[in-house]
Amino acid sequence: MIHNSVVIEDGAKIADDVKIGPFCHIGKHVELASGVILESNIILMGKLKVATDVRIFSFTTMGHENSEIEVGEKTHIREFTQIGTQEPSEEKSVKKIIIGANSFLMAYVQILNGVKMGDYCILTNAVRLYEDVTCEERVIIGGLTTVEAGLTIGTGVMIGGASCVDHDIPPFTLTEGNRATVKGLNVVGLRRRLDDKSDIEKIKAIFKKILGDGVDKELASKLATEHENEYAKQFASFIANNNIKVKAS
Repeated sequence: MIHNSVVIEDGAKIADDVKIGPFCHIGKHVELASGVILESNIILMGKLKVATDVRIFSFTTMGHENSEIEVGEKTHIREFTQIGTQEPSEEKSVKKIIIGANSFLMAYVQILNGVKMGDYCILTNAVRLYEDVTCEERVIIGGLTTVEAGLTIGTGVMIGGASCVDHDIPPFTLTEGNRATVKGLNVVGLRRRLDDKSDIEKIKAIFKKILGDGVDKELASKLATEHENEYAKQFASFIANNNIKVKAS
C-alpha cells in the first residue's frame, strides 16, 4: 500500500508489498525490498538499498544526491534519524554507509559519511557517529553519546550514555565517560553470547594481563599470535593494533 501523497521518482525500485505512508519522497536510485514499511514524512535519496523487512519511522532522512547507503534486513530506524544526509566538502569523497542487519537505531540518531555498522547493533536516542566510524557486530551505544571520526568500536562493546569517545574501543568491554575510557568487561553480554563459560574466563584473564595496569601492547601482540582461544586472540589483536585508553588507577 502506497499513500497517494507519496512522491516516487522515475527509476526507483519498490517491491510489490512495500508499505509507504503519507508525505514520503523516494529518490530515483532507491531500492526497497519486500516487507519494507515506511511511516510518514520520510525522505530517501541517493543510491540507497533497503533490505527485506526493514521499518523506517516518521521524519527520517537518508542520503543525498551522491550518497551510497545499504541497510540490512529487519533493521528498525526510529523517528528523526539522519543517515548520510550531509554532502562532504570538496576535499572529501563520498563513502559508502553500511547499516547491518537486525539493528535498532532509536530517535534522533545521526550517522555521517563512511560509517559501517555490523549486525545486531543498537544506537539509543541522539547517538552521533562521525565520519568513517566502524562498529563491529553487537555494539550497544547509550543515548547522547558521540563517537569521533575514524574510530573502531569492537564487537560486543557497550558504551554508557552521554559519553564522548575519542579512541578505539576493544571488543567485549564496557566504556563510559567524557572522555570515555574502558572500565571493564561486558560480562553480561559475554554470558548471553558465549555458551562455553571457559571462553569468558580466558577473556577475563587476558584482559587483566593486557589492561590491568595500563595498556601492554607488547604482550597483546604476543598473545594475539600465541593464545589458543579465538576470542582471547581477537581481543589481544585489537589491543595490539589500536589506540586504547583505560580507567586511571
